[in-house]
Amino acid sequence: MTSTAQAPKSGAASAHPEHLGRVVFIAAAAAMGGFLFGYDSSVINGAVEAIRDRYDIGSAALAQVIAIALIGCAIGAATAGRIADRIGRIRCMQISAVLFTVSAVGSALPFALYDLAFWRVVGGFAIGMASVIGPAYIAEVAPAEYRGRLGSFQQAAIVIGIAVSQLVNWGLLNAADGDQRGQILGLEAWQVMLGVMVIPAVIYGLLSFAIPESPRYLISVGKHEQAREILAEVEGKDVDFDARIAEIEHGMNSEHKSSFKDLLGGSFFFKPIVWIGIGLSVFQQFVGINVAFYYSSTLWQSVGVDPTDSFFYSFTTSIINIVGTVIAMLLVDRIGRKPLALIGSVGMVIGLALEAWAFSFNLVDGKLPATQGWIALIAAHVFVLFFALSWGVVVWVFLGEMFPNKIRAAALGVAAAAQWIANWAITASFPSLADWNLSVTYVIYAAFAALSIPFVLKYVKETKGKALEEMG
Repeated sequence: MTSTAQAPKSGAASAHPEHLGRVVFIAAAAAMGGFLFGYDSSVINGAVEAIRDRYDIGSAALAQVIAIALIGCAIGAATAGRIADRIGRIRCMQISAVLFTVSAVGSALPFALYDLAFWRVVGGFAIGMASVIGPAYIAEVAPAEYRGRLGSFQQAAIVIGIAVSQLVNWGLLNAADGDQRGQILGLEAWQVMLGVMVIPAVIYGLLSFAIPESPRYLISVGKHEQAREILAEVEGKDVDFDARIAEIEHGMNSEHKSSFKDLLGGSFFFKPIVWIGIGLSVFQQFVGINVAFYYSSTLWQSVGVDPTDSFFYSFTTSIINIVGTVIAMLLVDRIGRKPLALIGSVGMVIGLALEAWAFSFNLVDGKLPATQGWIALIAAHVFVLFFALSWGVVVWVFLGEMFPNKIRAAALGVAAAAQWIANWAITASFPSLADWNLSVTYVIYAAFAALSIPFVLKYVKETKGKALEEMG
């Protein structure tokens, strides 16, 4: 997808207060895709053990069913830009909403394990599309002076989606008397958990009809009059529209369409800056963050926590994730990206090391000893907090800023692909690693968190306060 339009210069006016409410509504509606991104990514947490029991499968097969959605994510993210450039941002959102809806229904009513896996891939494709379309659309529609704050709606919506999914799962488990396979509305509880996503998916689809197409896309297909109307809607009527449209056209015509070939060079295939981007993406996932969102209920149950309590702890963890994300949004422009990443790495090492220590103790009557159990629970929340206030936000900020203009789009695509692959590797390996040795598994995650510190110190340059044109 083409990148966002240049910031308005002379001739462009600020959005007037009377237009701001409309602009906020537009950004919030588009960010509903981020909500579904978070919801669909983590709702599976409530169904893991029920799927294992229903289909009588081992950890390796279970992991593939959970992780297979990430294949759809990668494909959706890779193709969404081109689809949006061909048919428009709004149509792309509507396709995503349909896929989320179909995936929710299919996942709730699977005939067999392979059927469930297929619907997981469909949902993953929708997640991938939403991860690309939302931020790009908001950036293209938002007035320049509000772009940063409105752009943060996407990340906020993702973490809220994660939290709501865990709250809904917990509520449904209580309705089923603590049994993931208990009956609710004629279905097993885990099926209802997966099916409830129909509601936000339909809302997303309906909201897409209430917001305008991106003026940048309309200009790209020659619909200048429609673009003019939308610019008036979001930027106010005191704008020199001819100058504004000419500015956007100039920005599009002068853009360099980066390709994979532009990334090649140096001693190790890619240019060094591309490897740094890949490294940031891999470290972000190899600390094991998505274990907390895909498997936390299973994790707590494996050390003797009651299923209902394990679902509640999954919800509290997701609330901590929201708190950390807000902290990051407040601090990233104040103290800088690099210091925040280092603070987060240190905090994650401490949290993960304490979890590894707690899980090293033998279970007593199927449970961790009381002291170790509480330390494991607190440490898990500490880990998520420090991840959310640092690497959860900072990596995406770095990837959006660190690459030279000439290669930015292609390099960001490669780094994002590396992130999905790393996510898949952690998601697919955790159940088998946990069966082997849960404590050592967390030692591995802690080691990656520790290694991220010298990586950031040596290779990552601060991008705070630098213009994108300064990146070389």
